[in-house]
Amino acid sequence: MERVFRKPYVYWTIGIFLSYMILNILISGFYKTVQLIFIYAKTVNWAELTISIIFSLAIGVLVAINAVYSYILYKERKKCLEGNTLTGIGTLGGLAVGVCPLCVTGLFPLIFGIFGLSFSLASLPFKGLEIQVLAIILLTTSLYLLMKKR
Repeated sequence: MERVFRKPYVYWTIGIFLSYMILNILISGFYKTVQLIFIYAKTVNWAELTISIIFSLAIGVLVAINAVYSYILYKERKKCLEGNTLTGIGTLGGLAVGVCPLCVTGLFPLIFGIFGLSFSLASLPFKGLEIQVLAIILLTTSLYLLMKKR
């Protein structure tokens, strides 16, 4: 696991993290929402927004570490299908929610919108934060399974 944070893999980890976060911001439309957050600052639930951003950053870090560690194990010719599968599911889960599940589009509402269905993560009990937690759990489990292969 410590090899992920050594050269040259640390550069790949940082690159994957940045790529994931940029993709997440673009898909979710958070770049548009940031402007509105400051305009409607009095009505924003800052605790939910902060938790959501922290979860998004954690998902990005876990995606990057999982991807690089999977590659390292692949180079060593170790089979790690379970870990790679969970990494993929966790990555899609993180992208599906977006940066802020309450205030942005996300991938699920976009997909459902194609079929004429309306769906908002705000209708969920914890306003979409539960999907981010699920993605973090999947990515952490994936990392555990990958480290177990070692």
